[in-house]
Amino acid sequence: MGASADNGLKIVVVGGFGAGKTTMVRSVSEIRPLNTEETMTQAGEGVDDLSGVRGKTATTVAFDFGRITLDERNVLYLFGAPGQERFWFLWDRLFSGTLGAVVLVDTRRIDDSWYAIDRLEKHGTPFIVACNDFGGPVFTPQAIREALDLDPHVPLVNCDARSRESSKIVLITLVEHIKELYADQARAPRQELV
Repeated sequence: MGASADNGLKIVVVGGFGAGKTTMVRSVSEIRPLNTEETMTQAGEGVDDLSGVRGKTATTVAFDFGRITLDERNVLYLFGAPGQERFWFLWDRLFSGTLGAVVLVDTRRIDDSWYAIDRLEKHGTPFIVACNDFGGPVFTPQAIREALDLDPHVPLVNCDARSRESSKIVLITLVEHIKELYADQARAPRQELV
């Protein structure tokens, strides 16, 4: 953080293997992102499901980290979670202290998004779903909502994780969603304890 920044906010980007999480963090970070990508080897061929992501040559093995300065007092930290099942144990730690999360969905492998949504709901972490455009199958928003059994209040947006502008819109959508959730809670009538 800069010398005057005193408020760090955290957002986590989660999703299936090869959904574009590292790419999204890279596209919006104002600093050279820290990433823990390693070259994929033959040893992982029997472990990682490469269907739909055949051209993938590297994978995140811990997390990605980026930063966006919002103003002189506020900094946003972005964490990209690894997508392979063998690294899911890291997710609960990454969710700790987070403002909210983006579930990045690859429509070629939509089932890979289930675990992320399940974990976020169990943690009570606000999230949105962003469909990353890989040029794969195109589904209607309703079909995606049904496939993910997504609650109607959870925002669903399309994006291109390679694009800084598109990724910024995803983050803004998440922040607006969180703001609305907190406003709804503040408006809710409080029950008196008897």
